[in-house]
Amino acid sequence: MHDTASLPSSSLPAPLYTQIKEALRARILDGSYAIFDRMPSESELMKRFSVSRVTARQAVSQLCQEGLVFKVQGKGSYVSRPQVSQSLTVLQGLGEAVRESGHVASSRLLGSRFFAPDDTLRAHLQIAPPGRVGEIRRVRYLDGAPVSLDISYFREATAEALLAHDLGTRDIFAILENDLQCPLGHAELDIGAAAADVDAARALEIPPGSPILRMDRLTFDRDGRPLDYEHLYCRGDQWRYRLRIERRGAHGGGVS
Repeated sequence: MHDTASLPSSSLPAPLYTQIKEALRARILDGSYAIFDRMPSESELMKRFSVSRVTARQAVSQLCQEGLVFKVQGKGSYVSRPQVSQSLTVLQGLGEAVRESGHVASSRLLGSRFFAPDDTLRAHLQIAPPGRVGEIRRVRYLDGAPVSLDISYFREATAEALLAHDLGTRDIFAILENDLQCPLGHAELDIGAAAADVDAARALEIPPGSPILRMDRLTFDRDGRPLDYEHLYCRGDQWRYRLRIERRGAHGGGVS
């Protein structure tokens, strides 16, 4: 099955190494190359696509840069676990973040409950007594592999409305905006390292105590009203964040 890879139309303006990369990328995303499968060597790519070693090497390097492939010194290149690559400058759900890369996001609902919040949670969501909150617990998957445990809190009415929708295939953000007419505005994030407890380890299919990323996110609607407060526990080996930062103030004259 692996040997059926072929280049896109030669009429495309993309360089040969990019065309080879796209052919191999398609095979990774459609499952022809499974996680941890060995990729064709440079010599095999040279023969299969009738290209130079430099071109074959550039194609593999691009796959490595995209996080689809990793190299083992002296042994070759292998398919990586799927990774979430998400920008910290854009508020988006998991499905939105991975859609352009060709990956498929899904969820499994672990459970939900309604209860009277403590003072901290009440303050986050600006709920006056005796208002209650709804908790929704989900495992998020990327191409069938678990990437995060999401524990989300909403006002009671909002949680009830969300639970009436398909939380297995749709992002909560999309449901809030498109079905519940709650346009999102911005979010406040707090990200740090943590060790997986028993619940997170079970959901993420990793040993207890494994290093993970913990994100606390408070999301507001367009009018500045809090909609969603959540704890996200993410596998550290499958999550990457991108951020562009600008230097402020006068240039030079300081200690670097």
